[in-house]
Amino acid sequence: MKLKCIIIDDEPIARKILQEFIEEINYLELAGQAENPLKAITLLNDNDIDLVFLDINMPKINGIDFLKNSKTTASIIMTTAYAEYAVEAFGLDVLDYLIKPIAFDRFLKACNKAKEISLLRKKLHSLPDSHNDHFFIKCNNQIEKVFYHDLLYAEAMLNYVMLYTHSKKMMVYVTIKNLEEQLPADIFIKVHKSFIVNKTKIKSIEGNILDIGNEKITISQSLREKVVAEIVKDKMIKR
Repeated sequence: MKLKCIIIDDEPIARKILQEFIEEINYLELAGQAENPLKAITLLNDNDIDLVFLDINMPKINGIDFLKNSKTTASIIMTTAYAEYAVEAFGLDVLDYLIKPIAFDRFLKACNKAKEISLLRKKLHSLPDSHNDHFFIKCNNQIEKVFYHDLLYAEAMLNYVMLYTHSKKMMVYVTIKNLEEQLPADIFIKVHKSFIVNKTKIKSIEGNILDIGNEKITISQSLREKVVAEIVKDKMIKR
């Protein structure tokens, strides 16, 4: 399996280093480079890109603003000299955040994470519908099966996600964005930038608060109308 990737960075030396790193990893395939996000749009549109190495401080539009407006489904690994944007970047569901100068072993670790996510996506999409009632995660050095009906909600925690079931919680090194893309939309819904919930497990909605399991979860104001409509649908008893 090959992961098609692109580099977006205005520094020629930085692009050269990343290119050399990519050439050392046999499952990565470099599909192109761009010196700013605007020039990368064609690369993203014309290629089935799996992974983007994205700088932050660039002319015309910086990497953070690009992410806020991008609809790409590719995994994003930030490559920057600025550590102070890490929290904001993880809030935008980046897969990893690498500080320049980047050591190869740290680069490889981030790429391995992208590979695991890509394999999980392909595995879920290839499952027959009759068997698609669960998924697998890597947690505490073992692979665990999680049934959709057992998962109450997921909470984003910077560069990982905490899954909460009826009996336990599990830490998984994926982003909330990647998890949302892989969970079935007829069962799960994103109610906040940090929360995805199982629609079938919701007990009540009061204002902006969901009662699910033994927890109270806040619905973001911008998503409330959509969330309530999706949860209630045509199930509301009318007078």
